[in-house]
Amino acid sequence: MFPLYDTIPSRKKPYITYTIIFINVVIFLYELILNNAELQQFFFNYGVVPLRYTHVLTNKIKYVYQWNLIENIIYSNPIFPFISHMFVHGGWSHILGNMWFLWIFGDNVEDRLGHFNYLLFYLTGGLFALFFHMSFNLFSPYPLVGASGAISAVMGAYFVNFWYSKIVSLVIWFVPFLIEIPAFIYLFIWFTIQILNGTLSNITGSGVAYWAHAGGFIYGMIIGSRVRRRYYI
Repeated sequence: MFPLYDTIPSRKKPYITYTIIFINVVIFLYELILNNAELQQFFFNYGVVPLRYTHVLTNKIKYVYQWNLIENIIYSNPIFPFISHMFVHGGWSHILGNMWFLWIFGDNVEDRLGHFNYLLFYLTGGLFALFFHMSFNLFSPYPLVGASGAISAVMGAYFVNFWYSKIVSLVIWFVPFLIEIPAFIYLFIWFTIQILNGTLSNITGSGVAYWAHAGGFIYGMIIGSRVRRRYYI
């Protein structure tokens, strides 16, 4: 089941959404010219490695050893990755999926918030999602990259502000067909899947930051609810 578009047109051009997509694509095209070693270093420098900030909190040899292995390839400012990680992606499916969901849901949320407030919301949503993820992965030696957390915040805001919308989706079941799914149902199911997968990932391990998705969505619902109350009062 693949979402194609929603049924609510935006009133204004979503310039911030367009700009965010453009920046992400340009950075990904740069990634494509890097060799494997350079790309790995790029991820560690511009993604967030939780162990970089938490290894001093433990005396466990495993974490100190892991940090010693990666410390020599990290040279970026320790603050910058908290923003830059939102614009770095790990592969074609990663960036295409993220940008497509941002394209579908971002315009209406930007329309509701206004351009500048939307940009602040997007960045703070990404930060909230990051910290939510880190709370479940305090000593992870792997870099977190991707716009998923920030885009999940956009989806959370869409969920509470445009719950009455429909998401036109392509379903392939023997033959492909289109179906309109209520946004409330579509996004509720999506959020539930993130929670379930996040719980399983704590047991089995996973390369997908499901808790960042869940955290971003929660942030989006909180901020989106406040915006919705102001809009309808």
